[in-house]
Amino acid sequence: MDLLCCPVCHAPLKEEERRYCCPAGHSFDKAKQNYVNLLQSQRSSARTHGDDREMVVARRAFLEKGYYSSLRDTLTEKVYFYTEKNAPVLVDAGCGEGWYTEAVAQKLPGCIAVGFDISKNALKWAAKRQGLSHLAVASCFSMPLKDETVDILLNIFSPLAAEEYARVLKKGGHLFRVVPDTYHLWELKRAVYETAIPNRPEPEDLPGLILKEKKPVHYEMTLTAREDIETLFQMTPYYYRTSPADRAKLNKLEILTTRVEFNLLIYEKE
Repeated sequence: MDLLCCPVCHAPLKEEERRYCCPAGHSFDKAKQNYVNLLQSQRSSARTHGDDREMVVARRAFLEKGYYSSLRDTLTEKVYFYTEKNAPVLVDAGCGEGWYTEAVAQKLPGCIAVGFDISKNALKWAAKRQGLSHLAVASCFSMPLKDETVDILLNIFSPLAAEEYARVLKKGGHLFRVVPDTYHLWELKRAVYETAIPNRPEPEDLPGLILKEKKPVHYEMTLTAREDIETLFQMTPYYYRTSPADRAKLNKLEILTTRVEFNLLIYEKE
């Protein structure tokens, strides 16, 4: 199945052993880890994109310890409930290391699973996962896919590109979007900031999509390793907006119990 399309001319890409190519002759070599770079990086002055290797390795270690397993299990169950089981096309827009993508894909026999991320470092780890059919460096705001080709689209802590999601989803297809709730990681925030601020509500109305269900995933977790506490903070958007002095406060913590609050928003393409 020629699912991906050329980022230059938008014609279908045919997968060969070592590359993807289109009828116009545009060719994209596979990396040795078996992902392909379809990000048109010449449009950007940045030489690298997305998370660096250290961040990817740390986050992967954190996730593998199971701190977010309740979220992954709930997501997997909901995808299975809402999805036709006949070889659906699954796209994870911002797949990272593929921790969520792998679990969802394995629940759906015959699933064609595609992971996009702007970080090559993340995709190198995602390539080690089971059941992922295609991996590509690409932006969620310009996915190398034809219109209405996707049954399941995952948007987990990634930028929201609502119009692009509506474009690639089939009619009746579903978007599964995970966002932080009001007091997500509240105790972690209080350990860092003098005045902790609750998260603002995320906009829920998206163009071309109907909200079918809002599923809260709330629980507490306890971290007993200092490196896990540090990694958890690095996984948040607060990390890069926080002063070194405030970040240093985490070094004093030997243990942390904090609320974990997610909302899983499930949409259907009109």
